[in-house]
Amino acid sequence: MDISQAPGRTPRTPFRSPLPRRAAAGAVLMAAALLAPAAPASAAAGPEAAPCPAELADLATCYGGQDENGAHYTIAVPRAWNGSLVVHAHGGPDLTETSDPERSPEDLARWSVMVREGYAWAGSAYRRGGYGTRMAAEDTENLRRLFVRTFGEPKLTFAHGQSWGGNVAAKVAEMYGRRYDGALLTNGVLAGGTRGYDYRVDLRVVYQYYCRNHPRPSEPQYPLWMGLREGSTMTTTGLRARLRECTGYDLAPAERTAEQQRNLDDILAVTKIPERTLESHLRFATFTFRDIVHNRLGGRNPFGNRTVRYTGSHDDKALNAGVERFSADPSAVRDLSFDSDVTGAVPIPVLTMHAIDDPTAFVEHESAYRASLEGAGNGDRLVQTFTRESEHSELSTAEYAAVMSALSSWVRTGDKPTPESVAASCPRFDAVYGTGCFFDAAFTPGEYASRVLPRPGARHWPALTAAQERAWARRGGVGIAP
Repeated sequence: MDISQAPGRTPRTPFRSPLPRRAAAGAVLMAAALLAPAAPASAAAGPEAAPCPAELADLATCYGGQDENGAHYTIAVPRAWNGSLVVHAHGGPDLTETSDPERSPEDLARWSVMVREGYAWAGSAYRRGGYGTRMAAEDTENLRRLFVRTFGEPKLTFAHGQSWGGNVAAKVAEMYGRRYDGALLTNGVLAGGTRGYDYRVDLRVVYQYYCRNHPRPSEPQYPLWMGLREGSTMTTTGLRARLRECTGYDLAPAERTAEQQRNLDDILAVTKIPERTLESHLRFATFTFRDIVHNRLGGRNPFGNRTVRYTGSHDDKALNAGVERFSADPSAVRDLSFDSDVTGAVPIPVLTMHAIDDPTAFVEHESAYRASLEGAGNGDRLVQTFTRESEHSELSTAEYAAVMSALSSWVRTGDKPTPESVAASCPRFDAVYGTGCFFDAAFTPGEYASRVLPRPGARHWPALTAAQERAWARRGGVGIAP
C-alpha cells in the first residue's frame, strides 16, 4: 500500500519558526496523554501490552503487534512522556524471509535512552527481510500512523535511523517529510545503494583474485556481482572458513603463513577495509548481494567495476590485469537507485552523528550526504556531528541524548545547533549516563571518492535527483517490490 498521498495530515510548520499553539481539543488530548499513556482502543485491531526491556521496566509502558502488511513492531510510551515521538528505522538489512518479531524489542533496548529522555518510541521490523529501502520507509511511516491512531498526535515527531536504517530514515524524510518535524541519522549508510556498496564490490573481486576460493575452480562458476549463485548452500560458517584459509584473518600474525599474510595485506591495502570488519564486509558482499540481485532485481546486475583501477597491492599491474571486470545493467541501476539513493529533497531539519573510525559505514558517507543536500539546495537543513569512536552499531548513550536534545530544540525554537554547541551540551547528559562524550567539533570528513573508488559519473551528488525520482514514480514499475 502506498501511503504517501494519505489525506488528513496537517502540514508541519516550517522549522525556522517556533511551533504554534495547538487547537483546544488537541491540547486537551495531549494533556491527558502526558499524564499517562493511553491504552489501545482495541487490542485485536491495534497494539497489545508487551513486556518492556529491563532498562525500561519501571519507566514506560510497552506494546507490540503486527501491522496490516505483517510487519512486527514495538512501541514504548514513557510514564513521564514529553509528548514527542521517535520513530526508529532499524539497520541491516536482515535476511530473514518474514518480519522478525524479536528485532524491534532488541532495538528498543539498544536505544532505550530515547524513552529515558521522555520520548515515546516506535520501531518496525518491516514486513519482510531482505533489501528494500522504500519498503522499510513505508513500514516506518505506517507505524507512525498507527501510533497516532492509537495514542493521538504527538507534539513533535522525529525519524531516527542507524546504519542502513540511516538510509531508510533519510528516505522517510524525503518521502514523508511534512509529517515529521526532524530526522536523526546516526552512523548512516548515506551514499545510497548504487554508490554506497562499491567498496564491497571491490572487495568481492579483489578477494577472489587473491584467494580463488569463492568460488573454487572445482565449483560451479558465476559472475561475482551476484554475491552467490542462485541455489548455493554456502553458510556464514563456510564463508568464514574460506576467508581464514586464504588470509588467516582471525589468527595471530605469528600463526599465519607468509602467503596468508601477503593476501591479507594486499586485500586490506587495496580496499581500505579495516581488518576487524573484513569478514562482515565480505559477508555482505556475498549474502546481501545475492538477495539484492536474485530476490530483488530478478538476476540483473546493478554493480560495475569496468573502469576502476586498483592500487596499493604488491603488484598493481597483475591485479588490474587479472581481476574480474563487469558492467552494470542500466535497468538494475535505475531500480536500485529509485529504491535507495537519496535526493537531498528534505523539508525538515536533519542532524547526523557519525563515528570518525566507523569500520562499517565509513565516515565519508557523511560527505556524500552533505553533497546530496547541497546539490538539492537544502544544505541549510543539515547539521553534522562526529565522534572519536570506533564502533558502528552503537555509540555513547550520552551522545544520543545530546543530539536528540539538540534536534528537538532546533525544531522547537528555530535556533540551529552547531557541532560546538552539541559537544558543549554533552557533559550534562553524561552526568546521568556516564558513557562519555567524544565529539570532535573540528572534524571534517574527506570526499566520498577519497575512500571509495569512484565509477564514471559518480562524483556528482545527489546520485538521484528529485525530478528523476518523480518521473520514475509516474512511470510506474520502477524500483524494488515490497
